[in-house]
Amino acid sequence: MQPQLQKKSVVESNRGFQVWWQLTRPHTLSASFVPVLLGTALALKNGSIHFGLFLTMLLASLLIQAATNMFNEYYDYKRGLDDEHSVGIGGAIVRDGIKPGTVMKLAFSFYGIALLLGIYICANSSWWLALVGLVCMAAGYFYTGGPLPIAYTPFGELVAGFFMGLLIILIAFFIQTGTVDRTSILVSIPIMVLVGEILLANNIRDLDGDKENGRKTLAILLGRQGAIKLLATLFALSYLWIFVLILSGISTAWIAIALLSVPKAIKATKGFIGKTVPIQMLPAMKATAQTNTLFGFLLTVGLFIGHFF
Repeated sequence: MQPQLQKKSVVESNRGFQVWWQLTRPHTLSASFVPVLLGTALALKNGSIHFGLFLTMLLASLLIQAATNMFNEYYDYKRGLDDEHSVGIGGAIVRDGIKPGTVMKLAFSFYGIALLLGIYICANSSWWLALVGLVCMAAGYFYTGGPLPIAYTPFGELVAGFFMGLLIILIAFFIQTGTVDRTSILVSIPIMVLVGEILLANNIRDLDGDKENGRKTLAILLGRQGAIKLLATLFALSYLWIFVLILSGISTAWIAIALLSVPKAIKATKGFIGKTVPIQMLPAMKATAQTNTLFGFLLTVGLFIGHFF
């Protein structure tokens, strides 16, 4: 009996880890590490990289993203939007019995650690970043918290793309170089778009439920077909932007390697067509997040290669 009890204990331990891991909504975390990676790669042209700042920025961004997801979990539960049958949530509260207060404490703990990491970043770059970081953290909280959550409006994709895409890239670039230039801004644009698309994909999946609960997301305003068309259009614009960067001489032709992620974007778009049941759209939503990850990683590789050759 002893080996069986030991095996059961290991299984329960693994299950416990999975509960907390799923609470972070890992499929969305690429929206944090891809911009940091890209911003750091852009900084190479200005000299060597401070790896301590890079790793600190990466960890702080992941913590803020994970905490934002926990705020989402908490407030959607409090507003009665999530139940044990809800698709695409961590489910720690409604399925696994984690107390809502525990989720909030963990989220604010993550914010606290990110704040300490931010002090190190500011001490080694500029204290003006403290203000920028606090604004980013506030945006993460008010995305689903507060009396008028940003996620319930048509501006969710824009806010997510700006803060989790453009701004993180520019901060990652700034802490390495002490400045922000035209190139860093222009190269950030497709990632800003793709991060916003992760939220758009989420809202397409949740369209019917969000409508019933009084949300006014962009997907609801456009309708399902209109939102899918917008998703496809934004994917196309992201890839066309690569050619703009190359033809204008802003970047080398090596960044064209990012085009290898096109099949993933096509899969994401096709995965939504003709679907109305949330669980049927999960693969498409996952493919949307993977497109951001693959595109950003390949773009970073292209920048690295272009720097050395």
